[in-house]
Amino acid sequence: MKNSHKITVLGQELSVLSDSEDEEVANVVQFVNEKMEEVLRSGNGIKTLSVAILAALNISEELLILKGVNRDLCDQIERRAEKLIQLIDEAN
Repeated sequence: MKNSHKITVLGQELSVLSDSEDEEVANVVQFVNEKMEEVLRSGNGIKTLSVAILAALNISEELLILKGVNRDLCDQIERRAEKLIQLIDEAN
């Protein structure tokens, strides 16, 4: 069931619906605000929309990198599991 959460992102108050608990929503909001603050610190007088877009791009880049790392780790685990199964089969 979706719960309504009042959040503030870059000074903008919003009401969002989420299945997540309050703490999880707060963590996401904190993360997004930190990313936006990073963008604000790196530029002079950037408009709010530009800050949001640049923060979204930065977050997306991190996500895609982590997805790639996760995929690589899953592939490694799968290969190791297959080797272990093969070793067990050969031992029997």
